[in-house]
Amino acid sequence: MQYKTDLEIAREANLVPISQIAEASGILENELIPFGYKKAKVSLSIMERLKDRSRGKLILVSAINPTPAGEGKTTVSIGLADALKRCGERVFLTLREPSLGPVFGIKGGAAGGGYAQVIPMEDINLHFTGDLHAVTAANNLLCALVDNHIHHGNELNIDPRRITFRRCMDMNDRQLRFITCGLGGRTNGMPREDSFDITAASEVMAVLCLASDLHDLKKRLARIKVAYTFGEKPVTAGDLKAEGAMAVLLRDAIRPNLVQTLEQTPCLMHGGPFANIAHGCNSYIATNMALHLADYVVTEAGFGADLGAEKFLDIKCRQTGLWPDAVVVVATIRALKSHGGKKKDELSAPDEEAVIRGMENLYKHIENLKDFYGLPTVVAINKFHTDTPEEIALVQKLCRARGVKAIPVEVWEKGSEGGVDLAREVMRIARKTEPRYPYALEDPIPCKIEKLAKTIYGACDVHYSAGVTKAIEALSKNGYAYLPICIAKTQYSLSHDPSLIGRPKDFIFTVRNVKLSAGAGFIVVLAGDMMTMPGLPKKPAAESITIDDEGRIEGLF
Repeated sequence: MQYKTDLEIAREANLVPISQIAEASGILENELIPFGYKKAKVSLSIMERLKDRSRGKLILVSAINPTPAGEGKTTVSIGLADALKRCGERVFLTLREPSLGPVFGIKGGAAGGGYAQVIPMEDINLHFTGDLHAVTAANNLLCALVDNHIHHGNELNIDPRRITFRRCMDMNDRQLRFITCGLGGRTNGMPREDSFDITAASEVMAVLCLASDLHDLKKRLARIKVAYTFGEKPVTAGDLKAEGAMAVLLRDAIRPNLVQTLEQTPCLMHGGPFANIAHGCNSYIATNMALHLADYVVTEAGFGADLGAEKFLDIKCRQTGLWPDAVVVVATIRALKSHGGKKKDELSAPDEEAVIRGMENLYKHIENLKDFYGLPTVVAINKFHTDTPEEIALVQKLCRARGVKAIPVEVWEKGSEGGVDLAREVMRIARKTEPRYPYALEDPIPCKIEKLAKTIYGACDVHYSAGVTKAIEALSKNGYAYLPICIAKTQYSLSHDPSLIGRPKDFIFTVRNVKLSAGAGFIVVLAGDMMTMPGLPKKPAAESITIDDEGRIEGLF
């Protein structure tokens, strides 16, 4: 069967003016800031009008650990929102914004696929409303102010060897992981080593996504630690008087972006931290706004449930008072076979034994979400045309034995019609539960790391590389021991090692470094070989993307 491309489907969509989407969603004309016909921002002033409204139900969509086969978590999130709307509910979708790095690299965009897409797809994946560029500018302004302060006398006594805040750009570029800057003589700054992160890993991005308003944004920006003095004291953005100018650059970026699905379900797409090197959730402002406008809000957390969902619960929910009413775990038959040891070119062939082996990965995520966090959970089987009825029935049977339903989903091919069964199950199980956490904020930092590693990942022990214990002691000494943990690790495994697929056991979780994100309000723990600046693959997607003489983009998905 010949399928249309995502881009072809998006271009044929019945796109209505964004002002109509806003009006139907309960957003007033004076609360909408249009960015042309297709997209808009929503003023933060809306929350004053909505503050006394009760919140709707929050549905979190996560997944098993990603595989080369693909899982389709964003596609399922979009299809579920459309299906809930089809069932007669008032619905909002809240998603992260895509980074240009994956768009021109290997993963692709973040607007769904097939007949479960958010549009305008081309705009969303290419610059959108400029939020990521604003984050980049605010981040790099702070870096410039640090080096400028040192150049003009260094009144704060900053140790140039201990500048901890890095420059960023929204592109994969391994060449910028470690650089030397300030060369060319005295007038060109002080020579020193530096490095870049991708914008999605910038602390400024995390701050934007966890702030509750402009006032909170400025407070968080001021807390960002940029360096240490020669006397081992932390230096913050507030010490450099940087937070005001940074907030000015983020004035528009803090406002959520309003777009629509192919079926005209409203979507607030805002913020874009990765879940493997940051906390992996869209902005609190967008989520909270949507909850005051809808009966159901579908939101997605990045990568597997051990990354995005864990950070959603242990970081975003702790800081904001949110807690989901139900969780959807997305899996595919192909991905389960991949976790069962099958190679990518073997995934189309029926193999129930490989499915059974791969189910171990899904079991661990179910145990974490349903049994440990106590959340109502359902599995979405994102169907491919190569799946056999026997394989799907097998997964459903094995999930029932674990106390959850597994619902086949066909939203890629059928849109909302293919997600109605999942929507009905979500409505059936959604309910309020009391938050549970794997660690207490009062626990020592090593205790928090070990509880996450042993409880959520299944490790038997934790190993700290040279210097990490000393760095943890310094964080505790400077008063940061109370912060939650944000582990940066591979998305491909429950462990820190991407080769350990399925459900690895008896492994030692290796911590390579720790980094303070005081503005965001967490401690980043880098595990294994995880990098905060990705590189491009041997054949990047950029090689296939072009534009014709009439301005039509080709090769974008």
